Amino acid sequence: MSEQTSTSETSGKNDPADGGGTTPSRRSVIGWGGAGLALGAAAAGGAVALARGREDVTAPVADTGSAVPFHGTHQAGIATAVQDRLHFAAFDVKTKDREELIQLLKDWTRAAERMTAGHEVGEGAYGGLPEAPPDDTGEALGLPPSRLTLTIGFGPSLFDGRFGLAGRRPAALTDLPKFPGDNLDPARSGGDLCVQACADDPQVAVHAIRNLARIGFGKVAVRWSQLGFGKTSSTTPDAQTPRNLFGFKDGTRNIAGTETDRLAQHVWVSGKDVRDGEGGKDGDGWMAGGSYLVARRIRMNIETWDRSPLSEQEDVFGRDKKEGAAPGKAKEHDEPFLKAMMPTAHVRLAHPDSNDGATLLRRGYSFTDGTDGLGRLDAGLFFLAYQRDVRTGFVPVQTRLARHDALNQYIQHVGSAVFAVPPGVRDRNDWWGRALFAQT
Repeated sequence: MSEQTSTSETSGKNDPADGGGTTPSRRSVIGWGGAGLALGAAAAGGAVALARGREDVTAPVADTGSAVPFHGTHQAGIATAVQDRLHFAAFDVKTKDREELIQLLKDWTRAAERMTAGHEVGEGAYGGLPEAPPDDTGEALGLPPSRLTLTIGFGPSLFDGRFGLAGRRPAALTDLPKFPGDNLDPARSGGDLCVQACADDPQVAVHAIRNLARIGFGKVAVRWSQLGFGKTSSTTPDAQTPRNLFGFKDGTRNIAGTETDRLAQHVWVSGKDVRDGEGGKDGDGWMAGGSYLVARRIRMNIETWDRSPLSEQEDVFGRDKKEGAAPGKAKEHDEPFLKAMMPTAHVRLAHPDSNDGATLLRRGYSFTDGTDGLGRLDAGLFFLAYQRDVRTGFVPVQTRLARHDALNQYIQHVGSAVFAVPPGVRDRNDWWGRALFAQT
């Protein structure tokens, strides 16, 4: 809620989705070891994300229900045009075996390639061995890709020494300080891994997280998750600015996916960051081309806000509710005069000019999760912000907001996590986190 962003089945054949490698189908595995072996592996969560070569043609991204390219220099789901729905999940890694974790990341990558293209995972949801669970859960059958993107991140706790990664933790992957007013629930905070699934169809997003969790059964477990709707920020400059649950436009000055200069300056980790010690340290060169994600679950006191006068609401935000214009301005995108706002106005405090130029790329979503047991909606903003360095991005901005923002009487941060988001998967021989796990 910040002006920051306001400012053909395979049977041992080569499968193109697996990098051209030779991968056995489940039927061939059964042929080698018997049905009992295959059923045992499935019961233990050992179903691997093998690729079945169905339609391998994806529609242009501009088309409704189209596929967003999975491969690239940067992960999709960051500068990508923001989709309508979110399913975000944080995972704890249960295995202690480094090679098993690596294989999981490879399997997840192959599955992500398939799902983002609108295909089923593995051998699909039907037509396989009747005695074994299908590889795909099936609820997305017949649905288009819906611009699904899957974005992975690695939390600070993954670098605790279990997998030989302690010396490869980036300096910018800092543990967030406790900010004034925080009331964080440990059960909704942290995580070794995260996957952000964004799509224009909620069922497509939920299907993606569900299938990754199934593939990871026994190796990882969902620590917490969050569903989101009603994007609260846009990375498309010609799109209408979305509104948050308080009814105000959010993300007026957000970085656009087409603004390559601003993305390079504020979002993407550069080779310089990780080579010369400027914001980095030895061993973190694997992050070049990546970004850092802060996720915050922000509870909104909806009922209190709804009883507040309009003039107070507008003063708190520093914008009018109808147009989104700053005081004394006529249009939303007119450059604001910050001193015309209350010193505690949200926009004034969050603006880059008030924070030495600190700028975040926002991809937040609204949420409602029932009631709190006292007749009040459990609703708010699931804040997602990408930046080049958390220490010079989110931390100083949130420090200022937590101390002075007039909006604090209506909101509370109740969940928090930070993740290093590695660069994109370059091709079908690459996989999520390959550079991190490379031997040094």
